[in-house]
Amino acid sequence: MQIRQFTESDWPQVWEIVRPVVRAADTFTYDPAMTEREARATWLEAPPGETVVALDGDEILGTAKVGTNRPGPGSHVATASFMVAPISRGRGVGTALVRFALEWARRRGYAGMQFNAVAESNKSAVELYLREGFEIVGTVPGAFAHPSHGRVGLHIMYAHLAP
Repeated sequence: MQIRQFTESDWPQVWEIVRPVVRAADTFTYDPAMTEREARATWLEAPPGETVVALDGDEILGTAKVGTNRPGPGSHVATASFMVAPISRGRGVGTALVRFALEWARRRGYAGMQFNAVAESNKSAVELYLREGFEIVGTVPGAFAHPSHGRVGLHIMYAHLAP
């Protein structure tokens, strides 16, 4: 598997990953009715952040976006988001993307990485983040309207990156 920066020609395959994740409305706080144009504007990170894809040959298995969590006095903390194609789940793609994001942030001197809204019902993502050094620093009760579990908490997760 290779992870590289997103190129314009990647969008059709990335959209095939993003669309079902957004429509399912069970992991991301994105509007499930968002259009392709809105999804593109949301997913493609502007510099100094970037969007990447994980590939096996020419097939995109997953995608991530990395960048600064908040501007100004919060700009020393990074953030990231990840999506993996349903057919590629359980094959280490998410782990590779999380490790890429952490290394991306370390190389740029960020003090930490924060995830602002991880649905507590997204057990596989929560377990992955915990394995990779994140901790749950808080949970907003009932902040995520899951389509089958009802209102579940949103975790705020953080990993220290300072050497």
